[in-house]
Amino acid sequence: MTFRVLGPLTAEDERGPVDLKGPRHRAVLARLLVARSRVVPVDTIVADLWEDPPVGAVGAVQTFVAALRRALEPDRPPRTPARLLVTSGPGYVLRAEVVDAWQFEAAVSGTLGQVDAALALWRGPAYAEFADQPWARGEIARLDELRLLAVERRAAALLDAGHAAAAVPDLEEHVGGHPWREEAWRLLALAHYRAGRQGDALATLRRARRKLADELGIDPGPGLRQLEADVLAQAPAPAPAPVATTLVGRSEELARLAAAAGRDRTALALVAGEAGAGKTALAEAFAAHLAARGWRTAWGTSPDDEGAPAAWPWTTVLDGLPGTAPEPDPVRARWHRAVAGYLGAQAPLLVVLDDLHWADEETLALLASLVLEPLPHRVLVLATHRTTDVPPRLRDLLGRVARAEPARVYLTGLPAPAIRELVRATTGRDVDAATAAAIHRRSGGNPFFVRELARLLDTGDLSDVPAGVRDVVRHRVATLPEPVQDVLRQASVQGVDVELELLPGDVLDALETAAQHGFLGEQGPGRFRFVHGLVRDTVYADVSTSRRARWHAAVAAALAERRRDEPAALAHHFLLAGNSSAAARYARAAAAEAERRFAPHQAARWWRVARDLGPPDDHVTAGLARTLAVTGGLAEARALRAELLGSAPALVAFDVPAIWTQHDDPVLARRIADAAERALADGPPPALRSRLLATIAVELRNTGDERARAAAREAEVIARGLGDPAVLAFALNARFMQSFDRAGMAPERAAFGAELAALPGLVPFEVLGHLILVQSGAALADLAAADRHAAAADALGAEHDIPLVGVFTDWYRAMRRSITGAPAEAAYRAAAARLGGTGMSGVDNGILGLALLCDRLQRGLPPVDGDFGAHEPWCRPLVEGSAAVIPPAPRDLLFEVRTCLHAITAVVRDDRATMARLYEDLLPAADELAGAGSGMVTLRPVAHYLGDLAVALGCDAEAHRAHADEIAARAGATHWLTRTGRRRGRTS
Repeated sequence: MTFRVLGPLTAEDERGPVDLKGPRHRAVLARLLVARSRVVPVDTIVADLWEDPPVGAVGAVQTFVAALRRALEPDRPPRTPARLLVTSGPGYVLRAEVVDAWQFEAAVSGTLGQVDAALALWRGPAYAEFADQPWARGEIARLDELRLLAVERRAAALLDAGHAAAAVPDLEEHVGGHPWREEAWRLLALAHYRAGRQGDALATLRRARRKLADELGIDPGPGLRQLEADVLAQAPAPAPAPVATTLVGRSEELARLAAAAGRDRTALALVAGEAGAGKTALAEAFAAHLAARGWRTAWGTSPDDEGAPAAWPWTTVLDGLPGTAPEPDPVRARWHRAVAGYLGAQAPLLVVLDDLHWADEETLALLASLVLEPLPHRVLVLATHRTTDVPPRLRDLLGRVARAEPARVYLTGLPAPAIRELVRATTGRDVDAATAAAIHRRSGGNPFFVRELARLLDTGDLSDVPAGVRDVVRHRVATLPEPVQDVLRQASVQGVDVELELLPGDVLDALETAAQHGFLGEQGPGRFRFVHGLVRDTVYADVSTSRRARWHAAVAAALAERRRDEPAALAHHFLLAGNSSAAARYARAAAAEAERRFAPHQAARWWRVARDLGPPDDHVTAGLARTLAVTGGLAEARALRAELLGSAPALVAFDVPAIWTQHDDPVLARRIADAAERALADGPPPALRSRLLATIAVELRNTGDERARAAAREAEVIARGLGDPAVLAFALNARFMQSFDRAGMAPERAAFGAELAALPGLVPFEVLGHLILVQSGAALADLAAADRHAAAADALGAEHDIPLVGVFTDWYRAMRRSITGAPAEAAYRAAAARLGGTGMSGVDNGILGLALLCDRLQRGLPPVDGDFGAHEPWCRPLVEGSAAVIPPAPRDLLFEVRTCLHAITAVVRDDRATMARLYEDLLPAADELAGAGSGMVTLRPVAHYLGDLAVALGCDAEAHRAHADEIAARAGATHWLTRTGRRRGRTS
């Protein structure tokens, strides 16, 4: 039964929500929950429920309790005692096990992920419907304070993990709602400081000082004063603190154990899993959980030593409990009964028997006696054992106790989402999703393996085998018979997956023995799999290089004879066997196959092998360039493209989607366009002609003028007549690139995006379509649509490991914060950090400076200096008020935003001729947000700036103002409504 009080009071069992009856019934239940498993006398309940108790109030309370019992325990037989809402002495006690407030309290001091999960439990004010009751106010105040503390601890954890910028937005909201919490101010200032924004840190500290002085008449405390001194002295920001290891990803298992502890008799819980699965850690966490609820714990571990005294774990259990334990008795049954009575006297008691797989006969006999002849005491025995190498005596014990229906918890590998949290708990650092996935893949989720791999992040490579893991695996392998060890080594050459038919001789018995000892798992007839990649890698590493090559050659020969349609496997084994010519031949086929199923990283790897080991081939070079561009290797891809200028088929084989209208390498782009023009003169067939025309349009981008636009149109016409989706996709990309000859063309670009997103089997162009729809949706103030397409692009990027997708969606989400008035600077800086190093110099050329300038201007704040890069001519006059000549904006994704910046300056300069020209240029974009069509930066609605220009030119601006208000409302930009709806002068 789960009770929730962090919001409206609810209860829920396995059937779903429980009907808690009327207000008085709910008040009784809430009063008992507030008591936290302590007895509440009936007289107290009566006094709390009524200011002036009526006659028969005690009877009414009894009625409420009876109804609650029926609701909470609907399956309890008549005339049997209640087990949840229990009569005790002068009143009642609620023996609740799962209460969201208690879960929250337990997690407040946990890891960042645990604190996040704890804060997510809050659905509204604690005990919301009882806030006016005196008996609830103390608990409400305590929980509210804990929630505020959790917010601050979460921020501190983000700072410790090195994510200072990410902590800023929530801390800003926190200090706004609770301005007297000095720790919140200190954390916010420290977050700014660690993010490299000393000015913002000082401004925050001064805001705190003013707030405390003006409204409370006090000075800041020592923490704030010290931080201010550190900032002024430019002291180094404190380094993130290491985070203690804690239990991760086992909440469901803990809940199952908690349910087992609810029995009113001796009970057994069995926790099973492979070595390193976290059985002992789970037992320790559960012991701490019960200790917090008043339980006593005794612990015994079976030693891996045949010479230990009989029943040694029970000896250590009994020695750890108070009082005089019963002495061993020659009559086994008599001693068992004495121990059972002694343990019952300690109730509630948790007995942990760890490593039961090493337990002797006497230990198991006493355990069986306790479980099969239970006494009516709250004693829970939690026993852990391995799922592999189970000895016969333990198998017998497990069969005997089965009729007692023990709680069973099987620990498998941690789920992928838990890996990042465990790495953070182990090392104090965050890892990205790709690194977490690699750790999960190599470890199989085994917590011991995960922790060992996490420690490699600073000192080694994830492809290494951690020393601790290697020692454990080698020790276990050494226990196998020598012939089994040899077969296991031969099997490791195949990789993680092992096929019986590729191994020489009759080795099935050896593989089955290895499986029984937990090294392999059987996947189907003749198919096995190493239980962990790390196990396979350890075994493989112990094979000499020469023997590996011989065994790889044998596997390659077997594959070539049986399954020539597996080029990747053939290329892999021929490569490691040292057969370069065969490896290059199969690598080329493997690369083509990987591209067909859109696995660009694998394709790039095999194209590189084919290029390095095979003869020169333009087709191979084009394939490598194409896949490198998709996977993020743009600089190398451009260098490879330069080698292909003399081959038209190879030149157009680089049909990689393009989203940004400024080229990263304009000189190379012009050379490619010229080469395509020369190839057109040879009269190529239609498909090649369409691709050559599209190449011209895509390469020239915002510098192509009418020739590029005409090439894009003809490429589309040809492609539509061919019925080839790949040719059409590239032509549509060209049309998109040439759809900027005037402002306000977001609807036309949206049509291209929708068609691209719907083309079958072309993942890169499907991604391009969604990104175009993000841009056009944002331009038209349809943020809901833009959100959907950003999520779709992210999903494809994650599924197919396309790293550049997240760069653009991160920028969109930062821009979205700017549109809605949320703090955006931290998000912009985080997006810019991810953009750096991608090789997209056409994008990363002053874009952060432009974005931050626009963010300030659209909020009505004065401009500040920045690195404006290619956008310098339109930004610098606003910062310095210079009289420099401003050129017309290039016709590209940033045309509207640059033109609106120019308009702001023209209004200030009262340059009427320029204002009139800019008004005409911007008028077709009156329905759009200025710049949002880039998906990266934005000002206010274009209609707002048209209104400013109209006012400056002496024209009526009312229609533009109303239109700007309409667009602002559609975008959810209430801060624009305030300024555009109430002011009629010039604004930024």
